[in-house]
Amino acid sequence: MKKWILSIVVCATITLPAMAQQVEGNNQLLSSGDLYQGMSRSIPNGRVVLPYGLEVTFEKTVHLIFPAAIRYVDLGSQNIIAGKADDAENVLRVKAAVREFETETNMSVICEDGSFYAFNVKYADEPEKLSIEMKDFLSPTEGRLPSNRADIYFKELGSESPILVKLIMKSIYQNDKRIIKHVGAKQFGMRFLLRGLYAHNGLLYFHVRMDNESNMPYAVDFITFKVVDKKVAKHTAIQERMLQPLRAFHQVMWIGAGRSERIVFALEQFTLSEDKQLEVTLYERNGSRTLTFYVEPEDLLLTKKIDNLKLKW
Repeated sequence: MKKWILSIVVCATITLPAMAQQVEGNNQLLSSGDLYQGMSRSIPNGRVVLPYGLEVTFEKTVHLIFPAAIRYVDLGSQNIIAGKADDAENVLRVKAAVREFETETNMSVICEDGSFYAFNVKYADEPEKLSIEMKDFLSPTEGRLPSNRADIYFKELGSESPILVKLIMKSIYQNDKRIIKHVGAKQFGMRFLLRGLYAHNGLLYFHVRMDNESNMPYAVDFITFKVVDKKVAKHTAIQERMLQPLRAFHQVMWIGAGRSERIVFALEQFTLSEDKQLEVTLYERNGSRTLTFYVEPEDLLLTKKIDNLKLKW
């Protein structure tokens, strides 16, 4: 009997610490904060977009000036408010909605060029910086691209990255090659010319030039792209289809007397049937000097592939 009692005591002595260790291990596992009980992987530092530090206050407004139009803004809490400035698509106003809030919050911004910006926001009685220009993420920082470079895609661009679209338009503008020499319009001391057509990954790029040879400046209102019928018989309904440019590079609103300007437009790729043509029209703001040129189906055959175009950073 004594042997049995001794055996039970020994077993209990061995079992209890083991159970305690197991319970302790389970408690550590469940309280460790890891998702799926430790089965998740940590995010590498190279995958993390480093946030900018931003100070805001209740009595003053902080203005953030971005290199492209703002597409999306997300606020981490109701302690801060933000909104685009009137008539300025690339300027964001930020200020505190609660006086002297204690908990740090965050803010995220996505721009039309696909750039992503992250901010950690805290309250300060007197913020050091009230007007901040966010660097274009195509501009090098110490020989490298800043950490806000991101491959963010937008539905209207299909499978094309906004950063690549901007690079292509910038390269077309900088190279300034004239590969089309017969398409244009001349009137009112103005010339409106198509200099080049380019294609890449489902998008067409139109490189246009405007020469003001008159003594009066020209205020650009807008430029339209429209597919129209070549010839329309009497009593026949006119069929038109507007094409909306997806992006524009170096979009100008003013052409001085004796000056020239160029713009590169990106449009969704399209084709023209034999009875259709593309009508491109330049409109003057508060004026009647309207110029139009036409792109024929055979002109689209002159489109140059971007593959052979040297991109410049």
